[in-house]
Amino acid sequence: MIQTIKLSKLRLSPINVRTAPDEQLQIEPMAASIEAKGVLQNLLVTPAKKPRGTFEVFDGGRRWRALRLLAERGSIVETDYDVPVMVLTGDDAELSETSTATNFHQLKMTPAEECRAFQHFIGASGDIDAVAKRFGVTRRFVEGRLRLASLAEPIFEALSKGEITLDVAKAYASTENQEKQLLVWTGYQNNYVTADTIRRVIANETLKASDPIAVLVGETRYREAGGKIDGDLFTDGNDRWVNPEIAHRLAGEIMETEAKRIGDETGLAWIRPIASNYAHNAAHGLYRTILQPPALTEEQAARLAQIEDRRSELEAEMEDDSLSEDAFKLLDQEDDGLIAEAEAIENRAPVLPDELKPHVGAFLLLTPQGEMRLDTQYYSEQQILINEPGDGEGDEGEGGEGSSGGFRVGGSEPSEPTYRPEAVAPGGKPLSSRLYDELAMQRRDILASCILAQPALALDYALFVMVDARTKTSGRYTYNATKYGTTIRASGPQDPNTGDTPTSRARDYLAEAHEGLDAAWTEHESEVVRFEGFRALDDDSKANWLAYIVAISLEAKPGISNEQTPLHNRLASILEIDVASWWRPTSENFFDRVNKGSILSLLDEVGGPALSGRHASLKKTEISASCQKLFSGDTIVESEVKEAALAWVPNAMRFLDGQHEQAIIDVEDSDLDEADEQAIAGDGIDQDGPSEGGEPVTDAGSDTPAADDVALEPVAA
Repeated sequence: MIQTIKLSKLRLSPINVRTAPDEQLQIEPMAASIEAKGVLQNLLVTPAKKPRGTFEVFDGGRRWRALRLLAERGSIVETDYDVPVMVLTGDDAELSETSTATNFHQLKMTPAEECRAFQHFIGASGDIDAVAKRFGVTRRFVEGRLRLASLAEPIFEALSKGEITLDVAKAYASTENQEKQLLVWTGYQNNYVTADTIRRVIANETLKASDPIAVLVGETRYREAGGKIDGDLFTDGNDRWVNPEIAHRLAGEIMETEAKRIGDETGLAWIRPIASNYAHNAAHGLYRTILQPPALTEEQAARLAQIEDRRSELEAEMEDDSLSEDAFKLLDQEDDGLIAEAEAIENRAPVLPDELKPHVGAFLLLTPQGEMRLDTQYYSEQQILINEPGDGEGDEGEGGEGSSGGFRVGGSEPSEPTYRPEAVAPGGKPLSSRLYDELAMQRRDILASCILAQPALALDYALFVMVDARTKTSGRYTYNATKYGTTIRASGPQDPNTGDTPTSRARDYLAEAHEGLDAAWTEHESEVVRFEGFRALDDDSKANWLAYIVAISLEAKPGISNEQTPLHNRLASILEIDVASWWRPTSENFFDRVNKGSILSLLDEVGGPALSGRHASLKKTEISASCQKLFSGDTIVESEVKEAALAWVPNAMRFLDGQHEQAIIDVEDSDLDEADEQAIAGDGIDQDGPSEGGEPVTDAGSDTPAADDVALEPVAA
């Protein structure tokens, strides 16, 4: 029966399942709705033990919080406001179940609230199936919430406060061991980690139930041996066996027993069990025995001849244009069948001679499905040279029909096979080029996937390839793009073809830096040995090589355009490069290469009309020599003129600020005399005195840079 009770007589019951903060429960919108329309649905309450006449709200906590918020704001009067309620009585478990049931299908409860609620009333009945049926969920869902409820307290509290996601909480709950939960929590709680990361850390030193070893052993045998299983209720097939040493011991015993049985049955020298589906690593140091197929029998040879004749007939018949489509399909199907039959005869399985069995062995492998299988490839501890049938003077061979031709154990080089071992299929037949290419790509992808987990090795490899390819392109070495197995390159820059470049301090510095690098590893002829030598360098030596190889890879300019590279300018601003401390204009690198008018304009810019006037009557060569001294600081002039001259560099040498980048304007003076034009082109020097042309032209954007720019290394006075 619905009745009303004053808000002042209501309080929140401790068994109310909603415990999340107000902002998660959206109390503000609820309060606005109640203020506008009133309480539209009654609350469920039960009489409180103390004080008399009061009631506890065990369902309707959001509405109660919203009413309290309105009372605090003065929108309603707590002692006067009537709240519609239904009064129920019962023990805490019954009331908690009622609260959970009514809330479960309204505003979704937080996972933490669901956990504590299920834990509360299941603790009384213990009937998980009944609870699951009551709330319309699966048993697994309830079990998952109960597992979350058993999380270590700091982790559950973080879930309740919304500090970690449900997925992360489930990752912690993938183990029931609270000590392991807390160990991981302590190490990762202050870092952003994904649920997968938490699962991997928790799964460390455990065995997945779907692992081939676990499948081989079986849960029953494992538990009987004392092994424990940590069930993962949130991910199918992800249960963890927490005693992997027991599983490995049992698997070893099973495979050893099977290996002994196979060895006794086959008469092979040895059978070695390995918990892998591949024998490559285990076969290291062993010799692979390449067996030859048996000789063709008379019947097989005759059948191959018949097949060849019939296929010739079919080919002629299928060329008949009057042949119907159905008839053509029948002939084509017959041809396919003959091809398959011929391939089966030609690809006869190799035969292991009885006399060879005591000298070879095989590996007992474990498939991903947990099944044992004997590898079809044979190996020996000593090299075995097998003579093919027909080896010898006669065509028939001494061994007779079907003979292996004999063999001998030991020796240095086998006479067969002609093909590399990795390019040969089981039985000694070479793989097709297409199949080998496909397998090579798949092998490459495996290596690529594994190197992802070793960034330090990847960095060593990338740096070695870039450096080695640049240092081994002269002398007896030639660059071979295939020997490194990667597209990583640090090829030299494509400098403009300008002839001999004048020497400079920066170029000398690069040469000195190269001389200072640890290059002992480069002396080896094998790239594998050089790589191992490079890996052995300390971090500082590797870093120096990295800086050097990056430095000598820089392009002068983008393509054929007269532009600068914005990224270079940004690097220069980070390094606070003062170009003037590294480079000074000389006759060779600048003054002999521009016209007289430009030089006089520059002198006017640096020292005013007086300085340019003193040079106006000089010959071009004299002006050039004088400017070289002035701009290197070797001329006695006013201090401000010297300062400006030492700071000046042409626009083309400046690293332009990214925010004030401007194009370099090409200047053409139509009044230049012939000698000056030759000087600009670098073909000659004016010997005839000053030009008689018009006004000099000033280079655009030649503002004098600040004299206090920071230099990487100051120029010695």
